[in-house]
Amino acid sequence: MAVLITGGAGFIGSHVAEALVARGEDVVVLDDLSSGKRENLPEGVELVEGDVREPQDELFAGVKPTVCYHLAAQIDVRVSVARPDHDAQINVLGTVNLLQASLEHGTQVVFSSTGGAIYGECDGPATEDAPRLPISPYGTSKLAAEEYLATYNRLYGTRHVALRYGNVYGPRQDPHGEAGVVSIFFSTLLGNEAPKVFGDGAQTRDYVYVGDIARATLAAGGRDGGVYNVGTGRETSVVELLDLCQQIVGTRFDATFMPPRPGEIQRSVLDPSRAVDELGWRPEHSLEDGLRETYEFFRG
Repeated sequence: MAVLITGGAGFIGSHVAEALVARGEDVVVLDDLSSGKRENLPEGVELVEGDVREPQDELFAGVKPTVCYHLAAQIDVRVSVARPDHDAQINVLGTVNLLQASLEHGTQVVFSSTGGAIYGECDGPATEDAPRLPISPYGTSKLAAEEYLATYNRLYGTRHVALRYGNVYGPRQDPHGEAGVVSIFFSTLLGNEAPKVFGDGAQTRDYVYVGDIARATLAAGGRDGGVYNVGTGRETSVVELLDLCQQIVGTRFDATFMPPRPGEIQRSVLDPSRAVDELGWRPEHSLEDGLRETYEFFRG
């Protein structure tokens, strides 16, 4: 018996793999290595190269996972706007493939969803029962996948869990491609370049350190289903974030402001009370502490 992580060679998935190995679990990772890297995986983890869009019955039959931590995804809002069919194939149909395989082997799925992209514009910390008003195909595909989990729970009595992550940052986040703003800022500042800010810089996000995300993901395994926000309840603007990053690096550049990108929201912040009460989880890293650890990684 083992646990399976889809997308386990990626940024968040590799931290989940580390936490599971530290707990003594046998871990198998399914990853197509389109963005993940073998070197991200801790020693002792078995890597199976594969695509979640393909049936995975044979893999599940061999591994017999008790839990499948499903982190493989198309995560770029801009890609979802340009190629919504591609986004849906990975995020919706890929999830359905895993649910079917899980059904055959009694495997629980813990699904990495998104808070900001699902709720749309927030007027304060969003609870799990807040209206879901995505403004990008990415948010819609994640919400659709969540609904499939909930449908399987009702139809088959399964116990799948969806976790709505805030804006995740930390070591091993790739500053290129499908990147988060923290990794981009540190990479740019360490390259002695002026950072770019899209929009007016007043847009806010709920930044959550990846180690805290990994703990919440493990805490969801074995639960009786449901949806949980994984955030801090605090919002930080992009210009405030850049100022913190510059303080840590010791630089002082004036940002270059660029036009806003389509499909991105202005304000996002999550209420994590349900995760605190029911999962026994709470974020341990302050934003400044998490940024310092991230900077040390990028500085090498």
